Amino acid sequence: MALLEIIVAPDPRLKRKAEAVERVDSATAKLMADMLATMYDAPGVGLAAPQVGVLKRIIVVDPAREDAPPAPMLMANPEIIWASEETKPHEEGCLSLPEEYEEVVRPDKIKVRYVDEHNEIRTIEADGLLSVIIQHEMDHLNGTLFVDHVSGLKRNMIMRRLTKQKKISQANKRHALETA
Repeated sequence: MALLEIIVAPDPRLKRKAEAVERVDSATAKLMADMLATMYDAPGVGLAAPQVGVLKRIIVVDPAREDAPPAPMLMANPEIIWASEETKPHEEGCLSLPEEYEEVVRPDKIKVRYVDEHNEIRTIEADGLLSVIIQHEMDHLNGTLFVDHVSGLKRNMIMRRLTKQKKISQANKRHALETA
């Protein structure tokens, strides 16, 4: 398994809509496995293909806590087929928006249909953390970031911080190359 580079905002690739997967073949299953390895290495609890530069409707999630055995779910073409009217706020972060967290309100329970890594159609019901993770990752498939669910003021502050951090990081890389 290979570790993939996670795209960090602001980056226009994170705002593009992903395309459906025709079939989960061996190449798609390998991408899913690489995404899972990348997510665990980051570390994170979810990752969407657009976050690694692949515009396909693929997400990987694992809500298991550090002291619990892994419980990965690999999903192609996930689709919410039911969502509860009851909503709950939950603090969210994102591997593409490092060290940024905000409260987002989402449906508390969902039912999702997807294709697994063996090209089998599955349906699951999710609530709590799993529901939040799946909805968050599915947003990435539509070019939506969790900050798109908060006020414009908060979003602008976060994006300015990320832009500044990205410029500093790029300047440090250039400096390291020039002095090497």
